[in-house]
Amino acid sequence: MARDDDKRERFRLFEQAHRLTIDLSRSAITTLAARVGGLTLRIGTTFILSQAQLRLFSAEQRAWMARAGAAIQDARTTAGMSVDDLAAALDLDDKTVLKAMEQGSATVSFELILRLTSLLARNDPIPFLISLVRGFNPRLWALLEDWGIGRLPTMIERDRQWMNIYRGNDAARQLSEADFDHALTFCRSALEMAVQFKTGNPPENSPDSRPQD
Repeated sequence: MARDDDKRERFRLFEQAHRLTIDLSRSAITTLAARVGGLTLRIGTTFILSQAQLRLFSAEQRAWMARAGAAIQDARTTAGMSVDDLAAALDLDDKTVLKAMEQGSATVSFELILRLTSLLARNDPIPFLISLVRGFNPRLWALLEDWGIGRLPTMIERDRQWMNIYRGNDAARQLSEADFDHALTFCRSALEMAVQFKTGNPPENSPDSRPQD
């Protein structure tokens, strides 16, 4: 009985945390929209790019556009929507804009990015929003970098890659708590060694990083 109560309590706390995350994400979107709204929500132009025009962007920018396009396609298919369905939901007359976005060959207004985010990423909008802004609205992204938000997409992408390593390993999810703690300690040590190798700086709290007497 006590174990069931403990499970219910943990589930209740998880639900509270989940709702808080959603509320904070929505609040962040509202705040960002308000701040950019001072400049106009239409900042940036929705425009389908030719291959020649696309080549004018840096390789890094084209890569972010491809990632953002894949994010839209994944969210759309997960929602069980066709391109036509999504165009109708967004009240878009020209569905070729959505096709170009999924192919990573468009620039998009912030207004359309917000509409896509509210439709396809209601439960976890911030990573989706940032990915689309980074990929499809270079002008707005330049402003966000001036405000110090420039590293957020990279950080979110790295977090996603770490989570995918764990999610893709069925054996890891089946470990006991003690075995998982051991595996986690090993991974942490391996990461610290890899970072030390790449940067030449000893990990924090290691013997080499402590002040010498």
